[in-house]
Amino acid sequence: MKATPAMRNTVMTICVLAAMASTAARAADAPANDAPLAAAHPEIKVWPNGAPGEPAFDKAKADAMRAKNDAERIYFVDDPTLTWYPAPADTANGACVVICPGGGYHHLAWAKEGLEIADWLNTLGVSAAVLKYRVPRRSGDSIPLGPLQDVQRAVRLVRANAERWRVDTHRVGVLGFSAGGHLTVMAGTHYDDKTYDPVDDADKLSAKPDFLLPIYPAYLNAADKPFTLHENVKVTKDTPPTFLAVAWDDQDRGAMAALLFVELKKNNVPAEVHVYTKGGHGYGMRPSANPVHTWPDRAADWLGSMGLLKKSN
Repeated sequence: MKATPAMRNTVMTICVLAAMASTAARAADAPANDAPLAAAHPEIKVWPNGAPGEPAFDKAKADAMRAKNDAERIYFVDDPTLTWYPAPADTANGACVVICPGGGYHHLAWAKEGLEIADWLNTLGVSAAVLKYRVPRRSGDSIPLGPLQDVQRAVRLVRANAERWRVDTHRVGVLGFSAGGHLTVMAGTHYDDKTYDPVDDADKLSAKPDFLLPIYPAYLNAADKPFTLHENVKVTKDTPPTFLAVAWDDQDRGAMAALLFVELKKNNVPAEVHVYTKGGHGYGMRPSANPVHTWPDRAADWLGSMGLLKKSN
């Protein structure tokens, strides 16, 4: 029986509520100031010997930021990790998505834009790796170097572990929200940038995602030119296929998504964009009174239309 939109919304709501409940339970059981983790989901270090180029950070300030961590947000990361959410064995199709939570490069919206999204992707048969990338921003660069290093390495690590994790190396995507949506676009347009020295054999593999899902991406605009994409958004014919979802009333981000779509079309890159009139910013996939919360249905349709949900041989 084919799932109807109403059935999908019910499943989506159940996934979100279950994720919120389990996240809260984990937070209650976790040691003080530790980031919440799903007990059934291993956390893998992105950098075995420490993150490259990580500057010395004032310990008192770092401890103060860690003290603010709760079930919803993480405020300080200097040792990036991937939290692994394998798809159920009976429905796993081989696709995998690296998830980049948002938070303005200031913190990570860990539950709403991370763990809950992983639970939803698992219902599609897609495995997920939630990236705990470095925050807060260490510099004022338009492309924060640490997070770009982290996402490049994360994509490579998924491919390096593909056989053990039952992932198709040609179906590794990146999905992110807000600042994480910006990082997603940077991952798809700067994958050839050599941002760090190789650490091990994983770094011999490609950092290029096979597809992108930037959701209400931020920071795509040129600072001094309204309704103009930033020069760092370098779309070419080799940019990965892209799905975008955003709201019109989210400052100029709907317009920036539309401009990105135009550049993708110019370069013959398969793409889809959904601009909802109402929704604002920072909703994740939690149910609301506005249709914007149905974007996961559209994303699932797009993934299916692109052949990304077919089971690997």
